[in-house]
Amino acid sequence: MASDLMDPASPKKRIAVLGSTGSIGTQTLDVVRRHADRLELVALAAGTRVEVLAHQAREFGVRHVATGADGPEALCSLVQLPEVDVVVNALVGAAGLKASHETLKAGKVLALANKESLVVGGDLLMPLASHDTLLPIDSEHGALYQCLLGEDRNEVSRLWVTASGGPFRGKGISKLRDIKPEDALAHPTWNMGKKISVDSSTLMNKGLEVIEAHHLFAMDYDRIKVVVQPQSAIHSMVEFKDGSVKAHLGTTDMRIPIQFALSYPQRWEAPVPPLDFSTLGSLGFEAPDRHTFRCLALAEEAGRAGGTLPCAMNAANEVAVAAFLAGECGFLQIASCVEAVMEGHVKERVESIEQLEAVDAQARMHARRLLGG
Repeated sequence: MASDLMDPASPKKRIAVLGSTGSIGTQTLDVVRRHADRLELVALAAGTRVEVLAHQAREFGVRHVATGADGPEALCSLVQLPEVDVVVNALVGAAGLKASHETLKAGKVLALANKESLVVGGDLLMPLASHDTLLPIDSEHGALYQCLLGEDRNEVSRLWVTASGGPFRGKGISKLRDIKPEDALAHPTWNMGKKISVDSSTLMNKGLEVIEAHHLFAMDYDRIKVVVQPQSAIHSMVEFKDGSVKAHLGTTDMRIPIQFALSYPQRWEAPVPPLDFSTLGSLGFEAPDRHTFRCLALAEEAGRAGGTLPCAMNAANEVAVAAFLAGECGFLQIASCVEAVMEGHVKERVESIEQLEAVDAQARMHARRLLGG
């Protein structure tokens, strides 16, 4: 199938969007609107926003839909439909893993925005994927993917994953004790959903992206570095053995990486105004503060340890973030909860989806106990 999609003369790519009512999902639908001559929406799935899902289905004439009430098997049925070529997985959290697994097993192209799929189950997904069947939608990983096109991976000395630093960049621990959810959701440069916005504010999101980059690009952790780039104009960089560095720059709009994943190997007209370098001003760089934002270091620790520890780490983070958003725990308790669950986890080798689901459930129970739930 991948070879058919690379043929410029091939018919419309037929798209399934999982998580169609969320931030990435709605922006994906905007890309489809702009390129209706090249893309066709054939399946949609969403959680609880049924009315929005119904409106989307009517607008695009979609006959195949699923909601959270239908369960994970309904998602698997959608991605296995013979009329689906490309699956955009924009689900939130570890719930997206099974859909990603089934997409690749079915021989479909996976356009992946659900980073938790690789964080939790990268050991299972990557053996099923090839260069043109798993296309990252994350701005950072989409940037790295493009910087590596045509390059010899053996000549790469390191990957630089950029971070905005989030809304609390430069603040010490004492300033973070009374942070409220609305403060954490005020991201300085990106428009994202609630969970990923909180992850960005704790730098957990960057830790998850380090693990994701490890799996996507087969790079060991010593060759993956995080650097804070507050303007979010540089989406990531690749450094080569000869000292050369390739950087991907562009407007801070997720429709750009979404469109690239859907248009690859072609490039289509820009979905947003281009970056104006004459008005950009300066580009700043600084090291991340791992002492204050401990989630980054915890995620990197989990990634290096491997096995089922990233699964337990991710589950604890999802529970803690949900508790924080509900006003049931403090901002700094997120990292404390994640650390405690990691310390209590007995790491195993990753063997199956079912095993990871069990680890996820156990870690969530532990996290809820820690938070008094």
